[in-house]
Amino acid sequence: MGSFYETSDFRNGLKVEIDGNPFAVVYFQFVKPGKGTAFTRTKMKNLLTGAVIERTYRSGETLPAADIEEQAMNYLYNDGENYVFMNNGSGEQVEIPTGTLGDEAQFLMDSLECSVMFWRGKPVSITLPTFIESKVTNTEPAVRGNTSGNAMKSAVLECGAKVLVPMFVEEGDMLKVDTREGGSYVSRVK
Repeated sequence: MGSFYETSDFRNGLKVEIDGNPFAVVYFQFVKPGKGTAFTRTKMKNLLTGAVIERTYRSGETLPAADIEEQAMNYLYNDGENYVFMNNGSGEQVEIPTGTLGDEAQFLMDSLECSVMFWRGKPVSITLPTFIESKVTNTEPAVRGNTSGNAMKSAVLECGAKVLVPMFVEEGDMLKVDTREGGSYVSRVK
């Protein structure tokens, strides 16, 4: 059998197996009450379904490590049913069903390098680069008088993502976007 993690090993991003499914720790808090034994409160994301569960573990409890492997791969195309990625080193291609990827799919562009996560040899999810650069293909012009403060408007990027941008952004501008949590504007790129 594989390795195990104790509660003292918990950290964000740690991959463990619970009830036969892979999970990643997204939040943990060590709690030492005045009376009784210490425990760790956690929130874990199911890597197959995206569902988040909350669990509490007493100090010293162990969880098995998930059989997870990550490979750097480039996005090639979407054939309608699958997203196709290629390992640059070996040329091997893998397909991930379109329903498997959540919000990450909106940021996929040709040749974008992603980290593809395999669980028991099967591709289950991807991790995008933290920042991507994409051109604005559609946005409304700024309205005079509405340009002060932190006014934002919607813009569609070349990759297909919809993000909120400042009023001064125009069609054709190249933007740097943070892909975490649905995407947010960072800056314009020269």
